[in-house]
Amino acid sequence: MVRGVALVRAPGPRLADGIVTHISRTSVDVAVARRQHDGYRAALAGAGWDVRDVGPADDCPDAVFVEDTLVVCDDLAVVTRPGAPERRAEVASVRAAIPGSREVVEITAPGTLDGGDVLQVGTTVYVGVGGRTNEAGFAQLRDHLARRGRTVHAVGLRGVLHLKSAVTALPDGTLLALPDRLEVAALPPVLPVEEEAGCHVVPVGDERVLIAASAPRTADLVHRLGFAPVVVDIGEFEKLEGCVTCLTVLVPRIV
Repeated sequence: MVRGVALVRAPGPRLADGIVTHISRTSVDVAVARRQHDGYRAALAGAGWDVRDVGPADDCPDAVFVEDTLVVCDDLAVVTRPGAPERRAEVASVRAAIPGSREVVEITAPGTLDGGDVLQVGTTVYVGVGGRTNEAGFAQLRDHLARRGRTVHAVGLRGVLHLKSAVTALPDGTLLALPDRLEVAALPPVLPVEEEAGCHVVPVGDERVLIAASAPRTADLVHRLGFAPVVVDIGEFEKLEGCVTCLTVLVPRIV
């Protein structure tokens, strides 16, 4: 059974010029990154997703991080307005790739919103505010998602690029987090992890959970909690503050 569409975008020729904000710049091997991206795609396909390419945006170094341009909630697609102005050229091709029959809305100025700041856990949505996403973008998203029965909460960030740089959720709603990087008071109880990459997971169906090869101890923890870690090497993307969440937008089938 096909679970839905996984939107991805291949690394472009300028990947090594991508923005880094909270880490030091190190050399990125684009050829290795492309091989790692192929492995990432294969993991999604192996979990039952129809992997589809968004049109290229070769002038945009960060375009591979497609998650930041689109938020999908049921039959609603929210096209974002990225907080980094140089990333806004990525949006049009993602909008054109939205699969199925969905209502499409946009975040508009002065609002900014990156999809990496949006964590959906059941009918509750947490939004990181203070980095790439501002209060106006949060308010617009809250209003859009309220029409789909979602309760939306703002979460302050500390020294991380996005909310999902510091917390994501397992299939049962358990939050894996780096508690010192966000306002945990805005969240239900979290399960702290020791590895930075350990707080980045993507539930891909059934008990399977995508996790980076750089978090082996957390992968073992995920297994002990009863889930099936699907380990992918994304080391070149981690040099650009990327993680397993930001390389795709999962668009589930509308039942």
